[in-house]
Amino acid sequence: MKRAPRFVFASDSLKGTLSSADAARLLGAAAERHFPGCSWAAVPMADGGEGTVDALLAACGGERVLAAASDPLGRPVEAAYALLPGGRAVIEMAAASGLPLLAPDERDPLATSTYGTGQLVMDALARGARDVTVALGGSATNDGGMGLARALGARLLDADGRELAGCGADLERVARVDLSGVSPLVAGASFTMMCDVDNPLVGPEGASFVFGPQKGASPEVVRRLDDGMGNWACVLRKTFGRDFDVPGAGAAGGLGAACLAFLGAESVSGVRRVLDLVGFDELLAGADLCVTGEGHADAQTARGKVVSGVAAACERAGVPCVAVVGGMSADAGAAPGLCAMVPTAIDAMPLDEALARAEELYALAAERLFSLIALGCELGKRQ
Repeated sequence: MKRAPRFVFASDSLKGTLSSADAARLLGAAAERHFPGCSWAAVPMADGGEGTVDALLAACGGERVLAAASDPLGRPVEAAYALLPGGRAVIEMAAASGLPLLAPDERDPLATSTYGTGQLVMDALARGARDVTVALGGSATNDGGMGLARALGARLLDADGRELAGCGADLERVARVDLSGVSPLVAGASFTMMCDVDNPLVGPEGASFVFGPQKGASPEVVRRLDDGMGNWACVLRKTFGRDFDVPGAGAAGGLGAACLAFLGAESVSGVRRVLDLVGFDELLAGADLCVTGEGHADAQTARGKVVSGVAAACERAGVPCVAVVGGMSADAGAAPGLCAMVPTAIDAMPLDEALARAEELYALAAERLFSLIALGCELGKRQ
């Protein structure tokens, strides 16, 4: 007797409307109507940006930890991160050092620091984490990760031996790093940074020029920060004996460089790291179809977002993959491994109406998808 089909649902949330769990629920209902007796598994997905901690907690279990930290301007804030089973921790740097923590008139990359992110790393290590992932993205900072280094126990010294606070303005002042006070917990753990940009630390494509303006930097400040970042790159090279002005080092205002230097972190795609943490390859074993998706498919969909990561994993596993998306741009390219893309919109309508009817429209799209799959199965029997 032929077995009932098995499906895997691995969608990103449709921001502001449906969660990943909502999408799975609607897909599951449609699948069961057309394939009675089928089984399905749902795994929340994220790409290393906002929502990664919540998605991994939902998929893996574990504990949501609230820790005292400093915000980008040094004010006290309570920030959340995930402690996952097996001594793993996942930290979104934006939780303590993110742009949303500042009012628009507070944005000042000369004054902001990643010290709070370093505090979260130390908190996770103190709680026993030995495999720490830091998601880079959404930063309010352009300090080259000096704040994080200070939180780990490093001392940043100017030419006269005075200790620096480690904000963006200190990039041009730092002359030496004293590593003698770095916590021994750092050496006892492994680190991964989720990084989906390839910007270097310095230059026209570097952290300051590309990301500085959105953090409040004027053209004059951008040039000052980039000059300072060049100085910081030289200090790192002298301290560690290697060059950290490499692709990805400019992520999160240069925090990528500090993660590479002070944590010895491995840089990986955000969605690929999430797939590894949730054991996605094992989940796909024996599956007949995977359904992924996101709120809006565009030219970036095939470049490191959830849909592309899931589709690539499915291609490696030989599992067909389709995406249900809230909307599509004309330039939405097909990601390798993706068989089809199904938009939820069924008529021209204002965006606010589409958002208000998100669940209804998604349910209709799920129904269309599985009715077509059932039709294909029936036609296949007649061959």
